[in-house]
Amino acid sequence: MTQTETLAPNRGPDERIICALDVPTTAEAAALVARVQDAVGFYKIGLQLFAAGGMDLARDLKAEGRKVFLDWKLHDIGATVEKAAANLADAGCDLLTVHARPQVMAAAARGVAGSGLKVLGVTVLTSLTAEDLAADDHRLSPADLVELRVRQALEAGIDGVVSSPHEAARVREIAVAAGRPDFLIVTPGVRPAGSALDDQARAATPEAALQAGATHLVIGRPITAATDPRAAALAVAESIALI
Repeated sequence: MTQTETLAPNRGPDERIICALDVPTTAEAAALVARVQDAVGFYKIGLQLFAAGGMDLARDLKAEGRKVFLDWKLHDIGATVEKAAANLADAGCDLLTVHARPQVMAAAARGVAGSGLKVLGVTVLTSLTAEDLAADDHRLSPADLVELRVRQALEAGIDGVVSSPHEAARVREIAVAAGRPDFLIVTPGVRPAGSALDDQARAATPEAALQAGATHLVIGRPITAATDPRAAALAVAESIALI
């Protein structure tokens, strides 16, 4: 497939690719979706759009047959997280992030029980380095902290985690050893070869992330800031088509 070709008749967009709609308004997000067209079927709505009517956008995307990732990183007392997760489960979205703390993850799992909404625990933000963690009084390296939080996520019974591509292989090993081969590993910090790293400290190419064990790739500016976002998305899809 070249960047200008359409998708094959019986082949939809690669749903391992999640396009991050990190823009200020829902109008700009809807315009981006219109430009990407059929090249992406899965979109991330983060905190920026949450504060600008993100749930209305989420419902619109679901009505169009898209999948929606609510990257809202819930973090509060268990009862509050459980109730919030239950409310979000009613919207029919697909993925929801919470901070990877045992009480928070277990509460979210209770909140979404019986729905199609899957909960992901955010392990260590991909913008953070070992120095950043040390400044926050963490004695563990990013890799060791991710491993701890993955084990806690498995114990909490949630559906997966968000981690950098650098930790994906170890996350996959731990999940398989725990009898959870279905465990989701969603990786931000994915940059096609030659792309700027921007604010990502622990990044990798789409191919490397999937080969390491990632199940989904969150890609923002390499698609959304491209002159032709649809062509950029198709180029990513082509690069991972055989993986």
